[in-house]
Amino acid sequence: MECAVLFADVAGSTALYEVLGDERAFALIEGCLAAMSACTTEADGRVIKTIGDAVMAVFRSADAAADAAAAMQQRVEALGPPVGLRLGLRIGFHFGPVVAHDHDVFGDTVNLASRLCDLASKGQVVTDQGTAERLSPAHAASLRRLFAIPVKGKAQEVEVVEFEWAPASAEKTVIFAKSAGAAAGRARLEIDFGGARVEMGPERRKVTIGRDLEADFTVRDPCVSRAHAMVERRRDRFVLVDHSANGSFVSFDGRPETKVHHEELTLVGQGLIAFGQPRAEAAQVAAFRCFDAPPPPEAG
Repeated sequence: MECAVLFADVAGSTALYEVLGDERAFALIEGCLAAMSACTTEADGRVIKTIGDAVMAVFRSADAAADAAAAMQQRVEALGPPVGLRLGLRIGFHFGPVVAHDHDVFGDTVNLASRLCDLASKGQVVTDQGTAERLSPAHAASLRRLFAIPVKGKAQEVEVVEFEWAPASAEKTVIFAKSAGAAAGRARLEIDFGGARVEMGPERRKVTIGRDLEADFTVRDPCVSRAHAMVERRRDRFVLVDHSANGSFVSFDGRPETKVHHEELTLVGQGLIAFGQPRAEAAQVAAFRCFDAPPPPEAG
């Protein structure tokens, strides 16, 4: 049989327990799971199982999965303001053949849907090119190609596509879509901090930031955690991963400052990053610049 398999999980659920406490956070996660289950049923889908803060569901069509994904994001987002938090889901779905057994489904389709969910950022819905081509014309304007990923057992890379269920905003953490003409493997990122510069690219894939003296960039500030954050190269994207107590603050040129706390944010263009407190209050700030390809060699 063929169906659309969807995985959705609550982004940053670990941080919810730290901020709200165990009982309130557990109740909020349960509310999110209930909302996701209701959206599945309303789209004529079926919840296969819940796993911690995640839901696995199946649908008869790619359109039904996309509609359910959009509804899930909207309902979970609406649960945030009453508790003073910004909530969002990471959702991935894929249409293909599955093996059904004992009220569960198995196979490559399930594995790819799970992988797509892992690639999504908070508030984002992603699918693959093959599934995107199955969506009706009404959904076509909401699709945006992102990048290709290698998948175990497949000869060709899988093209990842975002389903834009709502307009992007300054507060939304998104995966940046590279232009189709960008050459794979040549992207690089320069980070300047405290008079030192590090260039990330094919040879250097990770930079660590924190109060620890062993970090690549040491920030001597009590607001900064020992292992505060890292910037990681994922194919031709550079992702800021925060796992600190107080968060990181990113300012892209021309956009408001964004707080990243126990979340991931793809760095694009150029901007500044403050650690542990907003840029206006930080004594040390890192500057970054992203490039699609190395600059040409100087003449002479």
